[in-house]
Amino acid sequence: MNKAKGQINIVLNAKTMNHAIKEERSDGINFEQHSILRDIQKELDQLIGLENVKKIVKEIYAWLYIDKMRKENGLKSNKQALHMIFKGNPGTGKTTVARLLGKLFVQMNVLSKGHFIEAERADLVGEYIGHTANKTRDLIKKARGGILFIDEAYSLARGGEKDFGKEAIDTLVKGMEDYCEDLVVILAGYPAEMDYFLSLNPGLPSRFPLMIEFPDYTVDELVNIAKQMVREREYELTKEAERKLYYHLEELLERREKKFSNGRYIRNVIEKAIRKQAVRLLHEGRYDKKELTLIRDRDLVIGS
Repeated sequence: MNKAKGQINIVLNAKTMNHAIKEERSDGINFEQHSILRDIQKELDQLIGLENVKKIVKEIYAWLYIDKMRKENGLKSNKQALHMIFKGNPGTGKTTVARLLGKLFVQMNVLSKGHFIEAERADLVGEYIGHTANKTRDLIKKARGGILFIDEAYSLARGGEKDFGKEAIDTLVKGMEDYCEDLVVILAGYPAEMDYFLSLNPGLPSRFPLMIEFPDYTVDELVNIAKQMVREREYELTKEAERKLYYHLEELLERREKKFSNGRYIRNVIEKAIRKQAVRLLHEGRYDKKELTLIRDRDLVIGS
């Protein structure tokens, strides 16, 4: 791929994204009446990509709102649990979307607090018999009224039948049932590992009616994420820096390196570039406003 083509792809991606947003805004919804949806969509629009995830969030809002209208009209409520499975690689927006769902659910009176508790295996699994159940129950109690987000949830099944992770899962499932009116549990992790985890416990999939996949970002999306990050910090990538980043990401995605972590990788690259730029300007003694904002290609500390 030549340089000009790479630049055109980035521009076209941005235009396509803007068109999709405009199309979504003109779909006939009265946003004065649905201000909660409007505000959530506004925050979601700040996220690059994730179009299918955004559609699912809209579906969740629509279902909750229509269920409320059914109740007001004396019809049966289609009450169901909102526990979810998030499948995706690191840095694909899972935690960010989970936090936004907490905001949505508290505004829709699904949750009483809407706070966000992030946990991992060590927060649930104890070191001796009986310890795990107490740890897990305490965590559930802390999360009541909000969202309990368990990252790398597949690690709970890591040790097999005799591992305390199984006790954590059993206690978690009971807590989900006991407090289903005011608790949402989200299990997250790598797609393949989560599929295997769910296959080990046939009863788990039915308890998580919402399974959302978070795809890896494309090269164009990752470059747009980088540009968004530098704008937020009042910096700007030069065209040369943008091209250097584009080709580097293209090579990384072609190799599919395990250490690559999508949005997190981009954040690390930008933070390193800002530090490198600071040292460069110190040596050059250039402190005018324009130079203070420019991230040049030599500021990007990335591999070949």
